[in-house]
Amino acid sequence: MYRERGSGLAGAVVWTVTRTADAGPGRVLPDGCMDLIWSSRTGLLVAGPDTVAQVTTGPAGERYVGLRLPPGAGPAVFGLPAHELRDLRVPLGALWPAGDVAEVAERVTLHRRPGRVLESVAAARLAAAGGPDPLAAPLVAGLAAGRDVADAAGALGLGTRQLHRRSLALFGYGPKTLARILRMHRALALARAGTPPAEAAARSGYADQAHLSREVRSLAGVPLGHLL
Repeated sequence: MYRERGSGLAGAVVWTVTRTADAGPGRVLPDGCMDLIWSSRTGLLVAGPDTVAQVTTGPAGERYVGLRLPPGAGPAVFGLPAHELRDLRVPLGALWPAGDVAEVAERVTLHRRPGRVLESVAAARLAAAGGPDPLAAPLVAGLAAGRDVADAAGALGLGTRQLHRRSLALFGYGPKTLARILRMHRALALARAGTPPAEAAARSGYADQAHLSREVRSLAGVPLGHLL
């Protein structure tokens, strides 16, 4: 059972999952984001940015509450470059002092809406860091709209090598990989809304439907039809 809601933290999403007895493996698609997660079984952890889909499992009754941060905000919250957490799930205690983690864990456990605690903690960390890197939002917006990497770099007053370094720190991978991920989500959103796959591919900047299918299989690990 999966639910999500918008967050008071700009661009973030609070989500919850409770695994049922008949639940099969879940599939989390790469999205350029990092998550702060509380698990009823394993406690607080951080999900780094993924380059491919992650398959999730767990026992019946396990509950997760997560805060999905907007792309590029994770490094300011967690205190390290995104590429150091690429494709990883690590305990929060590996990143923050034990006392801080224990305090957050207690607050989450006692609060009737634990997502509010995660939002509060992330907001405080962002404020202490001076906010997210201002490069992140315009870069994501440009790439999501289909702008190529060279144009995106030029619009931000950066060289392509500078943009690559900044992207590694903010998103965990370079702008070309981020653009591939954002384009896949753009095509999936169109297809899920009823747009025929061939049209969704063309409107999202793919050469053809076969190109879209190859990219989905590469990034998501399953055929397009499986996701739809």
